[in-house]
Amino acid sequence: MPSQIKRLLFQNYIFEVCSEVYEPAEDSFLFAENLTAQENAHALDMGTGCGILGIIAAKKACHVVAVDINPHAVRCAKYNANLNKVSGKMSFMQSDLFSALTQNTKFDLILFNAPYVPSEENENAFWLGRAWAGGTTGRQVIDRFILQAPCYLKRDGRILLMQSSLSNVEETHRRFSELALSTKITTELSLPFFETLFLIEAKFSL
Repeated sequence: MPSQIKRLLFQNYIFEVCSEVYEPAEDSFLFAENLTAQENAHALDMGTGCGILGIIAAKKACHVVAVDINPHAVRCAKYNANLNKVSGKMSFMQSDLFSALTQNTKFDLILFNAPYVPSEENENAFWLGRAWAGGTTGRQVIDRFILQAPCYLKRDGRILLMQSSLSNVEETHRRFSELALSTKITTELSLPFFETLFLIEAKFSL
């Protein structure tokens, strides 16, 4: 781990976060508090960051694949998996969304705390910026994720996506619907300055 790290406590978990990795904030904790995984589940933690969601999921899930475009995040998540004694149930890879996964890989649960902040930052942003910068509409990464994620989801699986009212939640519902997935908001949190966080669940329509 790099020398500049912060140690965070969440419930019974310990996380060490280096300066090049997104530090868990309100969105991370809201997601973590509302995260459930079945004991036999194969889960994907997209944009793992320090690994908080994947590590919590790994306490019950059969196996968790933790993915991040940021190589510092991949190392950080792996370190924290060891710290929280779940490394045997997790694997880690650097990937731009699903690019490093094979097409026949399917998951019961896909987690993504997406970059959703409208920003001039783009795909060439510095590593830390990629964790939150969503392009001018806040949807640059969200829309790519929605288009690709159903290909990696089992027919009875779930997607949990965290985003903000700043990045057009109704558009997320619409895009999932076009791909035959039904959606619902499982929880939300109002923040200062007229922003609300939403945890959205998507499943294939019956």
